[in-house]
Formats: sequence, C-alpha cells, structure tokens
Amino acid sequence: MSEEYSFGKTTIAPEVLITIARMSALSVEGVSRLAPIPGGLGRVFKRGTNEGVRAEIEDGLAYLDLYLVLKQDVNVREIGRQVQQMVSRSVSEMLGIEVGHVNIHIEDIDYEV
Repeated sequence: MSEEYSFGKTTIAPEVLITIARMSALSVEGVSRLAPIPGGLGRVFKRGTNEGVRAEIEDGLAYLDLYLVLKQDVNVREIGRQVQQMVSRSVSEMLGIEVGHVNIHIEDIDYEV
C-alpha cells in the first residue's frame, strides 16, 4: 500500500524575480547602480520599470532586461557579460527557472567629479 502526499504548490511573485536580478547585477564589481527604464507607454504596464529591471516569464522561461549605470574606468563589454552570467545563474539556482535571455542596456557611466 503506497501513500501519496500532496504538498500543495509554490507561487513566486514577479517582484521576487526582479529583486534577484537587481541584487545579482549590483553585486558585480563595476556596476554603480541601476538606471530607470527609458520612457514609452509600455513602461506603465511592465513590472520592475522603476528598479532598472524589466522581467517577463513566458513558457516557463525568464526574459530579463537590465538598465545599468557603470563605474568609470571599467571594461563595458566584460561587465555586461559578468552581469548576464551572474543574473542567469542566480535566477536558475534560486528559483529553478530557466533563463531565455538577459539583455544588458548600459545607460550611463558614473564619473567622479
């Protein structure tokens, strides 16, 4: 006789995905901060637009766009790759969601005056 147990289900709020992506990006040396997502009507209807992260889940895949401000004197291409790897790994490991893409948008460089 075998017994089956139902543990219920787990749901993850979209804000969790945005927070993980945001914190992962900020942990990369060379990232100064996240930039507001550029305007447009679509901005009103997307989650995370004020936090520099646009995130969508479609067909079980996470699609992310991150808008970054980098520190001065960094290799922009290398920082972009590091952020993509860090965000993708964090989302996969913490949420168990595969990542479709992580697009990086460099919006500015912080220069110290």
